[in-house]
Amino acid sequence: MTRSIETTIDLGMDEAEVEVRRALGEEGFGVLTEIDVAATLAAKLGVQRAPLRILGACNPDLAHRALQADPTVSLLLPCNVVLEPAGTGTRIAAADPTDMLGTVAIAEEAGEKLRRVFERLGALASPG
Repeated sequence: MTRSIETTIDLGMDEAEVEVRRALGEEGFGVLTEIDVAATLAAKLGVQRAPLRILGACNPDLAHRALQADPTVSLLLPCNVVLEPAGTGTRIAAADPTDMLGTVAIAEEAGEKLRRVFERLGALASPG
């Protein structure tokens, strides 16, 4: 199982997504893809499930450098940031790049940037 970087914040999913996008932007990430898993499963399979959103985040500078070093990194792009309800708030999680790529300098840099994103979000974290 891949280690994750995560936090739970005291905001509903829509408000949490705004904060996630803001925090990602402050570290040079943009959101390239958005998947509403619950809506997709409902539309394709008629299955009802709790809300789950996946934002595909990318830092162009890091992605470019990583792809130059090893084109197979494209298998791991973009970085998924997951939002799902947690009690009255929202749980936000992302895979730790260093867990997926090891101690490669670019993975460590990406991990540092994502940890700063989650530190910013941590200011909104639920107590306990």
